[in-house]
Amino acid sequence: MTGLFKQKNPANILLLLGFGVLIKLPMFMHPHVPGSKPADGVFFESILRFLQPAGKSFPSVYPLLAFALLFVQAVILTRFVIMQKMISKPNYLPGMAYMLITSLMPEWNYFSAPLLINSILLLILSGLFRIYNQSNAKGTIFNIGLALGIAGFLFVSSLTFVVWILLALAVMRPFRLNEWLLCILGITTPFYFYAIYIFITDKWSWQAFLPHISIGLPSLQQSAWLAGSVFLIMVPFLVGGYYVQDNLRRMLINVRKGWSLLLLYLLVSLLLPFVNTSDTFENWIMAMVPMAAFHACTYFYSSWRIFPLILFWLTTAFVLAYQYAGPGWVAT
Repeated sequence: MTGLFKQKNPANILLLLGFGVLIKLPMFMHPHVPGSKPADGVFFESILRFLQPAGKSFPSVYPLLAFALLFVQAVILTRFVIMQKMISKPNYLPGMAYMLITSLMPEWNYFSAPLLINSILLLILSGLFRIYNQSNAKGTIFNIGLALGIAGFLFVSSLTFVVWILLALAVMRPFRLNEWLLCILGITTPFYFYAIYIFITDKWSWQAFLPHISIGLPSLQQSAWLAGSVFLIMVPFLVGGYYVQDNLRRMLINVRKGWSLLLLYLLVSLLLPFVNTSDTFENWIMAMVPMAAFHACTYFYSSWRIFPLILFWLTTAFVLAYQYAGPGWVAT
């Protein structure tokens, strides 16, 4: 299977789709109906209200939307890695890795605000990569900030990625104060228009306008299944990180910077569960995009040919065992 995804074959998109359906089949068998959470933004609450009538009569609309988002994100990530030459040869391993590791936790297959945010973060990642070669990147930088500002109205905790964007600007471009201010202006623009809206509709209050952000430790239930999932995420990541470091000197400067962006992306996303904490794993889905890129390097660069096969089938077997023998994939 890894050998098929290692090739640049347009038919691999269909193979990725089929693989995703098979590995995520229980999400359709046990539809999860999402509910509003404190960290959800006003845009996402509006989306839930819009989908509620259809969801009552056809609950499978939620897993269908979730799967569509996951598949599109896998394709976008794969296209990004190919276009920016993050790996020495074009392949579909990033998309395969993303579909596989997002199956390690049932919460990562729910229709949720963090899952929607992943699509926006992928667009921001592409924008940050483009500004390296742009002589005048003001428009792109403003759009990057604007995208994150909109994301804040889908999922409040996503505003934490301001740290990532500012660090990425420092990595990709020489420091220019006007560009940083322009990025911050883009982030605040949606809040400006939202303030006008709630003022005109006579709903103004500081509590409604200012995003609620709190810091705390997540309360998560420990289990052997959780330990297995963490093991199958971290080991390929560490191996992939080694291969990236080993091939770094042969990469172009912009590709090196691209891997730095992904590492910063990962570090910030790992902090997300500590912001507006909850007792689920939904927020950790935002770390899986950069994780999948590093996993792809493990599958691609491994000199011991049997290792990627063992890793793939071990992860697949664990996912199937979790789905059909474990407690996690039954909707609650």
